[in-house]
Amino acid sequence: MTPPGIPLGATPGADRSTDPYLPANGNGGYRVLHYDLDLDYRVVSNRLAGRAVVTARAVQPLSRFSLDLGPRLQVRDVRVDGRPAKFDHRTGKLRIKPERPIGYGATFKTEIRYAGKPGPVSGRWGDIGWDELSDGVLVASQPNGSSSWFPCNDRPGDKAAFLITITVASAYTVLVTGDLVSKRRGAGATTWVYERDEPTAPYLMSVQIGRYEMVDLTTAGVRQRAAITPRVRAAFRHDFGRHGEIMKAMQQLFGPYPFREYVVVITDDDLDDPVEAQGMAVFGRNHLDGRRTHERLVVHELAHQWFGNSLTVADWRHIWLNEGFATYAEWLWSGASGGPSTNTHAARWHAWVAAQPADVVVADPGVDRMFDPLVYKRGALALHALRAKVGEQAFFTLLRSWVAEHRHGTVTTQQFREHAARYSGASLDDLFTAWLDSPALPPVPRVL
Repeated sequence: MTPPGIPLGATPGADRSTDPYLPANGNGGYRVLHYDLDLDYRVVSNRLAGRAVVTARAVQPLSRFSLDLGPRLQVRDVRVDGRPAKFDHRTGKLRIKPERPIGYGATFKTEIRYAGKPGPVSGRWGDIGWDELSDGVLVASQPNGSSSWFPCNDRPGDKAAFLITITVASAYTVLVTGDLVSKRRGAGATTWVYERDEPTAPYLMSVQIGRYEMVDLTTAGVRQRAAITPRVRAAFRHDFGRHGEIMKAMQQLFGPYPFREYVVVITDDDLDDPVEAQGMAVFGRNHLDGRRTHERLVVHELAHQWFGNSLTVADWRHIWLNEGFATYAEWLWSGASGGPSTNTHAARWHAWVAAQPADVVVADPGVDRMFDPLVYKRGALALHALRAKVGEQAFFTLLRSWVAEHRHGTVTTQQFREHAARYSGASLDDLFTAWLDSPALPPVPRVL
């Protein structure tokens, strides 16, 4: 290990990403192609030992490069293409100087062995990442908590495939965002192997560990399962009883579900908010009450599988493309299931927004306002205004084609503007400027 304070080279921009909101998270100079993680976790002692192999392609010549890795994990060894490399691990950055420089366009493999007591990353949004439950683990990494459990390029636009092997005491069920490849039971511990071959942002990878039982959400269509604890079984059966119908409605609205399976996890702990991950959503037991009080959240998290997970923002400025769309999905399901119409929701939330200070620009809210409810509600209102402008057929056609054309890719607000313009008989510049670029609130839109 290089002693602290000794520079590891002079590759420009190696330690900073292109995300204007979180420039300290993510790294330049390469794109990750694949993560191979082999983890051993002890629940009682909260001890994680890991081996990560990160396969990447250089997008510039590299004399050095960096990965994000939280300070609670200690690095034991780093090798690049099989050769020992110098490294320095401080302030959440693992800086690596390979024995030989890496040429532009070259594919290279970095192997990192590390261990420690993982814990969440603390910041302006609270604790994010690997977090202990009362008896298990929850991982919720949006927007910058992935480094709490594995070395990564922690920015949303660098999507990669994953293979995750994790060994845990056999009393626990392990769920990872991916397809279960194998499960091998040994003497007191079980090894679970999951693969996620669709390009995935690091923050959307998740591990859930608990004493769960698996149940089917529906027996038709897309495979939909849930991990629950016995004491929530009755409330769960009612609160998620329409999940098959919700999935069918979302597919009719947005196109085919983008993954092979959808898994819902109900932790035995209370959570402030549900959490979406790739092909997964995590709820607290407090989100179940046997009265479907929180069904809109069920819809919201499922909609993120299209908007946020399959289509992932290139950087966090564009977060309304995740949250505005998922919020509008809530309104669409409400109308489709016999509840208040989208016009009713639009009028109600327009009145709420009008009562707030007009100080958020939806298309670029700033890092402090990324998760502001105004971004969610005004984003949904912008979509309702677009629907009112272009008409029913054009609106839903453009939504489905938006999803299809950018499947498993990254997206920006400008791309959506250009896409929507293809389906309008008139210019949409004034509409998007009013709803996305200006803090002033336009009149309430109404779909006829």
